Amino acid sequence: MSHMASREKTLLNLQLKSPLEVDSPERVASRKAMIDPKDDFTLERIIGQNDLVPLHFLEKGLIVGKSVCRIEISDESGRVLGYGTGFLVAPNLLLTNNHVLSNSDMASLSQAQFNYEKDINFNDRIMQIFKFAPEVFFMTNEELDFTLVAVQEKSNAGTSIHDFGYLPLIKQTGKVLLGEYVSIIQHPEGRYKAVVLRENKITDILDHFIHYSADTCPGSSGSVVCNDGWKVIALHHSGVPDPQHPGQFIANEGVRISSILDYIEQQGPSLTAEQKVLIQKIGHDFGEQKTLNYVSTNNISVNSKLDEDVVAEDFSLEWYEGSTGHDPKFLGDQYVIPHPKLRTDLEQDVAKLRNGTNVLNYTHFSIVMSKSRKLAFYTVVNIDGQQLKDERRDDAWRYDPRIDREFQCGKELYDDNPLDKGHLVRRRDPVWGQDSNEANQDTFHFTNCSPQHKDFNQSSNKWLGLEDYLLEHMRNNARKATVFTGPVFREDDIVYRGVKIPAEFWKVAAVVKDTGEISATAYLVSQKELIRNLESDVPGAFKTFQVKVSLVEALTGLDFGDLRNHDPLERVESTMGYVIERAEDIRI
Repeated sequence: MSHMASREKTLLNLQLKSPLEVDSPERVASRKAMIDPKDDFTLERIIGQNDLVPLHFLEKGLIVGKSVCRIEISDESGRVLGYGTGFLVAPNLLLTNNHVLSNSDMASLSQAQFNYEKDINFNDRIMQIFKFAPEVFFMTNEELDFTLVAVQEKSNAGTSIHDFGYLPLIKQTGKVLLGEYVSIIQHPEGRYKAVVLRENKITDILDHFIHYSADTCPGSSGSVVCNDGWKVIALHHSGVPDPQHPGQFIANEGVRISSILDYIEQQGPSLTAEQKVLIQKIGHDFGEQKTLNYVSTNNISVNSKLDEDVVAEDFSLEWYEGSTGHDPKFLGDQYVIPHPKLRTDLEQDVAKLRNGTNVLNYTHFSIVMSKSRKLAFYTVVNIDGQQLKDERRDDAWRYDPRIDREFQCGKELYDDNPLDKGHLVRRRDPVWGQDSNEANQDTFHFTNCSPQHKDFNQSSNKWLGLEDYLLEHMRNNARKATVFTGPVFREDDIVYRGVKIPAEFWKVAAVVKDTGEISATAYLVSQKELIRNLESDVPGAFKTFQVKVSLVEALTGLDFGDLRNHDPLERVESTMGYVIERAEDIRI
């Protein structure tokens, strides 16, 4: 089938069906996962049940529009050659088309003009003019028709570029479906800022481009194209000629944001350290901004959260090739620490990988998942205190494509409640050696998190203090450790959004002491008081206990083999644990 015939078939289907019925099941699933559960408008609009627009839709559009500017293109003599549109995607970086600013020399002669618009009384706002700084950052690509260029910190009137916020770019695909509507904020023909609102249907989605039926003009090149949630989906760049009628157009075309971010990411190794810092705020994978704050010129204060946490795009299967996970001989050939054995009934509940194996291996750690609980039975990480590194946190959570998504608790569990995605293998623990960056990113798989109340996960409680102590002890003494962590699964755990929320967490740490002997210590902490009511913030207390390894085995159904024989508490007759109030309380 030709491309034109395919387009005509899509348009015909959209006359009879909703976008959820026309687009592919994979894209539909991805799109649904990105819609805020409270956003009835978007879902109803997609399925064609409602044409009403909530007032906050316009308010969000106002916030997005603040970051959009007119680009005045000039030559060396100062003569204006034309206009384009651009928008900020990081505190000091602006995105536009390659055919608007095709090289750094052109950028250095041109300028970004913000607030080129009229207020509600039809008076001109005070325009703020910023020079470009291509010597600081300039990246362009003719095929994808984009240019990313640095903007100077202050305008000619002394206004900060930060006053205009910036628009987060999301790398994950599936931000819009065939038949959905887009809005475009632009400076058509270099005139005052304008917007094409919604009645502009997506007609085609290609590998790198999106087609839509929207009104744009010369000067609109470089405009921001948004979905109904005002998330950026494309960079507008041209019209699509009608092959059957020369001089006419069948649609407008935008460059997909996911393709632009892919290209930027590929250029990473060639960037300087300073340039890498600049792009750290671009896109979810680089650490997106979630809030824009500004005071508009008509004295209306706006502080709006534009974007909730989104799910990052799955890594390809090639990402995991060579990831060997936990090394049983990590502490030395004489101290073999294998994976724990699961109780017979638990073995039937292991979520198998698509290749039939049981263990998810990542960089320096491994995970075994429970099908029924959709959470890890346990994690195990190797920590090398001599090679620890500091890597930037990016919070790009993603699914693991090696097991079915139905066995992984995702974004839907954590939205609009006090639950955090609590790392089981703590982010810093496997971040060592030459693969430190890969390890850092691996820790942000949904397989490696468990629902933890924010007060439990974020505050400097004894559990966090314990983790800090173990890591710093390894670093300061240039030692290695193998640490197992996981939740305690109980039948009476609270059920929330179809998931049983663990009330307790455990940890078993194995290290080699100065004497050459191995030591295994176990710890237990509860968040039970914190999760009694997940729809509200309720304070609660929690303590960390050092307990026997054998107690953790009894609670979890895991068999750590010989490790229990190296636990200093096993020689104590008491079955009680010890409250950990400070590092000195830990008995190694």
